[in-house]
Amino acid sequence: MENLIDRLRSHFHVEKSDAESGAVEITIEVNPEDVTTDAAIHWQAAGVNRVSLGVQSFDPGVLAWMHREHGAEKPGQAVDILRSAGIEDVSVDLIFALPAHLSRSWSDDLDRALALRPTHVSLYGLTVEPKTPLGRWTERGEVVAADEERYESEFLEAHRTLAAAGFDHYEVSNYGLPGHRARHNSSYWEGVPYLGLGPAAHGFDGSVRRWNISAYAAWQDQVERGEDPLEGSELLSVENREAEQVYLGLRTTEGLDIRQNELKTVTSWVDSGWAVLRDARLKLTPLGWLRLDALAASLTALRSPS
Repeated sequence: MENLIDRLRSHFHVEKSDAESGAVEITIEVNPEDVTTDAAIHWQAAGVNRVSLGVQSFDPGVLAWMHREHGAEKPGQAVDILRSAGIEDVSVDLIFALPAHLSRSWSDDLDRALALRPTHVSLYGLTVEPKTPLGRWTERGEVVAADEERYESEFLEAHRTLAAAGFDHYEVSNYGLPGHRARHNSSYWEGVPYLGLGPAAHGFDGSVRRWNISAYAAWQDQVERGEDPLEGSELLSVENREAEQVYLGLRTTEGLDIRQNELKTVTSWVDSGWAVLRDARLKLTPLGWLRLDALAASLTALRSPS
């Protein structure tokens, strides 16, 4: 990590990492078992000032089912080590809407996450993807995915619990204490250009999205030959950009500017308590976020030139 950040500093102007001034955010994503005293000291010395910790759950049964290597106590130990090394800004990832047979207490996981005193929390609902172990188990009936009712219940419980603890639910899946929104994620949602380095990394220059070769050995071969490890790219059309603007705007508390011909469509959402409209700017409520795909599709269709 030290070598990587030093190399980046040699090619780009990186403002001094200063927690007080907030000049730059240097985040690394790690699992609890990755955090050792030696590693944390080196990360901090290299300039890392924010760590995203992949906790997922504190339930031993859930951790075993997910084949996670860390135990229920390791996240707390990891946070203590990070803060002893001078890294105070810690984000915690949790996963919700797990299969019912695991008997996981979502309330307990939320309470244990808050006990770590994180500055940021990211929550993701479990999705069943085809051609994965979970997908195959579900197809065979060995696992029953959470239904929509429990997904909604756990999503709303998290909103209430974290909001009561002082967190701002600033994007569908993300909560931050004041001054602790993830700056890199926020840039993606705002359409800011970004550079992707490494295998499978994605980048965006403002009009073209590109992605690198995903297989490490093939990526390395290309780089060592001095060639661009590009696997694919796409030029975003005006329609593509419009659709993304609608979808990403609805995902955040900043919301989306609504046009005159869209008022009829969004009125029913406001009346249902799924959105708030002020000065022609629409912001979804947590209930609305659970249904945002439908509204995004409707508004995108209205904005389509065809």
